[in-house]
Amino acid sequence: MEVFVARQPIFTREKDIFAYELLYRNSQNNSFPDINGDMATTDVIINSYINIGINEMSNGKPCFINFTEKLLCSGVPTFFQPNEIIVEILETVEIGTELLNICKELKSKGYQIALDDFILNSNNKHFFSLIKYIDIIKVDFRNTTEEMRSLIESVSLKYGIKLLAEKIETMEEFESAAGKGYVYFQGYFFSKPAIMSTRDVPEYLQNYFPIIQLLSNDDPDLNEITRLIEQDLSLSYKLLKLVNSPTFWGINKINSIKQAVVRLGMKELKKWIYLLSIRGNVSENSEWTREILNKSLTRAKMCESIAENKYKQKELSSYFLTGMFSLMDTLLGIDMDHILKLIPLEANICEALKGKSNQHKEILNLCISIEIGDWQDFDYLCERLKIEDSFALGLYNDAFKWSKRILD
Repeated sequence: MEVFVARQPIFTREKDIFAYELLYRNSQNNSFPDINGDMATTDVIINSYINIGINEMSNGKPCFINFTEKLLCSGVPTFFQPNEIIVEILETVEIGTELLNICKELKSKGYQIALDDFILNSNNKHFFSLIKYIDIIKVDFRNTTEEMRSLIESVSLKYGIKLLAEKIETMEEFESAAGKGYVYFQGYFFSKPAIMSTRDVPEYLQNYFPIIQLLSNDDPDLNEITRLIEQDLSLSYKLLKLVNSPTFWGINKINSIKQAVVRLGMKELKKWIYLLSIRGNVSENSEWTREILNKSLTRAKMCESIAENKYKQKELSSYFLTGMFSLMDTLLGIDMDHILKLIPLEANICEALKGKSNQHKEILNLCISIEIGDWQDFDYLCERLKIEDSFALGLYNDAFKWSKRILD
């Protein structure tokens, strides 16, 4: 399925890009649809940081991200480095003691905080306590009067807060705002939001909550966590993309989901599983999607079973991953070579997925021969691998039942 994020640059007076604001989109239609705020923000974060890649989204600039009250209270802004984001507090967030404590903690950790669609509210007893934690005030030039803007400008001057003029659409508005002390500028006069998109694996199983429960234990069961992730193609793909990001990049390639979990760490895994669980939408559960997922899991289990019975290898996970990701190009509609650049799999897995002959590829081909009913190729591969044909068929039948049981 195709996923989308819009980004709009924020400029300085010199018209240099200071930052980008990341905006939720669910299609190429460049407007914000009616959607729950928690889901919109988590979708933006997941698509930006995992599916598209934050480097491509931000070009090394900080990103303004809207945070709802729930996400602020859950500590989601601290999932990111202070130089990566600017915490944008929505106008719908209640100004109270809890928000003050959150902002105080964020400031102590080095985060910048912006107030979005700011309207002066001096009647709230916590208002001026909040102001001292704010770095940037965003002022909507379409929805504020000149009188209101003058009051905001005087408050920002008194407290040393930088002003961002948004929805600037003309040269006159830009020059007027710059003359009144505004430091940053955003709007159609400079640039409309640009939509960026990529392909993502549809979510089907949603193992998030069992995994969160396991991660909450004092001594999390690594093997059980790995088992649940391995059964979820979408989650496995996102995990491998995440550990391939600059933050977690390592020299060694990966041959198992367990290895990816260890590289990421339990703390980071819990953060991202939590975000995925908030988004929590099951997308495109078509019969076609289910069929591809079923085949992927069946191939994974059979490849693992053959390797276990034939070669008695202790490390079977590389065969499992070969089968599991063998239909990823079909599912995403993206060339396999491009997919393998996004996930840090070991060379023998990559070679098999690219169609090069090796032990992993031969076992995968045996599985495919049964799947498509190519009995001539099946007989040849059984003979080559020295496997009884009835034994191979039994393993495939067991793998198919295992996959169906998981998806059901």
